[in-house]
Amino acid sequence: MKVLTWLFATCALSVGVVARNALPDLYEASIVELQAGLDAGDFTSVDLVKAYFARIAEVNLKGPQLRAILENNPSALTEAAALDQERKKSGKRSALHGIPVLLKDNIATVASEGMNTTAGSFSLLKSVVPDDAGVVKRLRAAGAIILGKANLSEFAHFRGNLASGWSGRGGQCTNAYFPHADPCGSSSGSGVASSIGLTAVSLGTETDGSITCPSSNNNLAGIKPTVGLTSRAGVIPISEHQDTVGPITRSIADAAVVLSIIAGPDPNDNFTLAQPTPVPDFTKALNKNALKGKRIGVPRRVFLNDTITGNDPFVNQVFEQALDTIRALGATVVDPADLPSADEIAVSGNETTVLDVDFKIQLDAWYASLKSNPSGVRSLADLIAFNDANPALEEPPRFEDQSEHRLIESEATTGMNATYFQALAFNKDLGRTRGIDAALQQFKLDALVLPAPGFTTVPAAIAGYPIVTVPLGFYPDNVTIALAGPETVYPAPGVPFGLSFLGTAFSEFDLVGFAFAYEQKTQTRLARKAFAEAIPTTQLIDIIGK
Repeated sequence: MKVLTWLFATCALSVGVVARNALPDLYEASIVELQAGLDAGDFTSVDLVKAYFARIAEVNLKGPQLRAILENNPSALTEAAALDQERKKSGKRSALHGIPVLLKDNIATVASEGMNTTAGSFSLLKSVVPDDAGVVKRLRAAGAIILGKANLSEFAHFRGNLASGWSGRGGQCTNAYFPHADPCGSSSGSGVASSIGLTAVSLGTETDGSITCPSSNNNLAGIKPTVGLTSRAGVIPISEHQDTVGPITRSIADAAVVLSIIAGPDPNDNFTLAQPTPVPDFTKALNKNALKGKRIGVPRRVFLNDTITGNDPFVNQVFEQALDTIRALGATVVDPADLPSADEIAVSGNETTVLDVDFKIQLDAWYASLKSNPSGVRSLADLIAFNDANPALEEPPRFEDQSEHRLIESEATTGMNATYFQALAFNKDLGRTRGIDAALQQFKLDALVLPAPGFTTVPAAIAGYPIVTVPLGFYPDNVTIALAGPETVYPAPGVPFGLSFLGTAFSEFDLVGFAFAYEQKTQTRLARKAFAEAIPTTQLIDIIGK
């Protein structure tokens, strides 16, 4: 009897080990791996949602308290069950069928589903939006499951001098690669959640740096699309001239899948009606030889002007190694290949002028569009008054008056006057005509490449042009730790940083190929994991059948 008991126990242990090894590790699991398991019946989308919820519970408000997630979707399990049945009955709708997707909390979802859309602000808690965001409609049509809402820098970091990743509703989101490290904003929660497998994939938004920087700081692949490739309808705005929605994932392959689904025209966002058609299948850009025979330029004046990172010597050292890799992959590196406008961009205040005007107009329109809003806030002026009246909710640790200055500056604007239109035109001239396009044409380039941290994002932001970011390296263990905010540090040991490929309008297909070739050659993401306490232990084997 004892022998039989031992035998059954040993067999059960062996089966458990095999099953755990056979199932995808949720820390790294790709869309392809998850779909293969779903198709084979190894697990269900219900299992997936339960596993991600369990992983979130381990590290979001407990343990390292990463504060990456604002709320889970209470309808996710019901939606997953329906999609599991549909898979059995008629097959998959798309590569995202039954795959959980986390949304930044400025991307609207209908209130009847049970989630809020607040941009992290209590002024929008329990508000009722008129409809799903355009990108959410595309995700749902593809069979994706909305897992929940991610924390963010409140109002996409447009309140003022607040730490990246802080919102009134969510508190301070922090990086999983070093305790209390800067996650970078404003899509901070989306980045942190994707980095350690709290979700299959996530969406972020960028006005200037808010997909690129969280991807960089969290060892991820991110695509900031051309303005107008993905719909902004139903996204709490900063500026229609710079805002864009894109994927933040663990691999370029996953990002390509997501972008292929969320890109495309939307009658509710007229910027999208000018994009080339049809929408490419970006997964067809995943070519390890994509850099062969290409000309890649290094606009060194951009990061020599960088006052944000101080032109970090260690980042530059690793960047030089990246250029050698790009050469080894068959590309000609043109160095330098400067933007003629680089020095002017560094001192121009035109971006601020445009964003301040746009934010007031478009945020007022957002509040006016709501079916209801219990806070009573119906305008930017009301928002400023609400924040002042609710310091316990809306003032972070060591709050200072300048922490609200962007809202106050924006409220003081008087609309789209001659100064505004002149600034808008100058942005396009600096970013496009005498910026990225000028460098591409002058040096006969296929793309530009730069370290992701810092000033890299500005030319593309004011141009409305795309950036694709991949992991580049990690700060060394002996790096001097510096304060990044009242509760965050940067740089810090082991904190990642990325490499960015930039191009002209709607050049995402080529940029995805270049980033994929670099990613596959280097496999940088796999070189280092998050700190131990920040890595959830729940795996599918812990959920299946329970």
